[in-house]
Amino acid sequence: MERVRIALQKSGRLSEDSLSLLKNCGLHIDRSKDQLFCRVKELPIDILMIRDDDILGFVGSGICDLGIVGENVFAEKQESARIVERLGFSFCRLSIAVPESSTYQNLKDLDEKTIATSYPALLQKALLKQGVKAKILDMTGSVEVAPRLKIADAICDIVASGATLTANNLREIEVLLESEALLIRSSKKLCEEKEKTIQRLWNRMRGTLQATDSKYIMLHAEKARLPDIVRLLPGAESPTVLPLQGSEDEIAVHAVCREAVFWETLEKLEEAGASAILVLPIEKMMNCERKERKYERYFEPCSL
Repeated sequence: MERVRIALQKSGRLSEDSLSLLKNCGLHIDRSKDQLFCRVKELPIDILMIRDDDILGFVGSGICDLGIVGENVFAEKQESARIVERLGFSFCRLSIAVPESSTYQNLKDLDEKTIATSYPALLQKALLKQGVKAKILDMTGSVEVAPRLKIADAICDIVASGATLTANNLREIEVLLESEALLIRSSKKLCEEKEKTIQRLWNRMRGTLQATDSKYIMLHAEKARLPDIVRLLPGAESPTVLPLQGSEDEIAVHAVCREAVFWETLEKLEEAGASAILVLPIEKMMNCERKERKYERYFEPCSL
């Protein structure tokens, strides 16, 4: 049987989040710390654990059929791979940062200055867009030390929590790209066996991803209050309404909310007449959209 190959980052937060997604899809991946090739038991899938910079090349060339990569890497490299879906985890941003003591406030203030970065293509695009003539110093790592070494006036680098910038006395002045994990695939035609495996995996992924932020809400209310309560349920479709035993005026409302449920939402529901409100997490969701919506329809061209 033809096996699908998936390229994942071998270490770091994106690697952990990607492996967690596959685990929640019911896939068990046995690997040691230094193992780069892993086999999945439940589906005909093999996992290659490689450097994030190599994922696009492996998928674009057809060595791997699928990959999970950061949007920042995808936008910088622009290999011949295609986006299947944005996965909603491993968020970060590509930002311009300058020394705390400097007077620079935006990218235009860096005209005729030097900017160190590991993302020269994205930085060059931003400079051209704003008409800024700055020198790009291409570095492969430790970009944040460039201003301290007096080899650059600013940096263009990936920021997650901002702790690294603070530790190096840097501050953000402009965001060039908001990034998250992307599921990508090769643009090459695959055999029918592989397509079927990818479709099964895709269905599981969508069920897992849709369940991540969704919540199941149960509550009691008077029938007359139902329209007001339904309007307050975030992202909910038509709820299930059940009569309460021994009462003609009281009902139970069950609904799947596809958006975050905050304390403010619960307070508004209570004000609208809801009681016995219970909010439960959803582990998996299946058949949540029309079945004809297959993963091929989510392909996007390689242009960010």
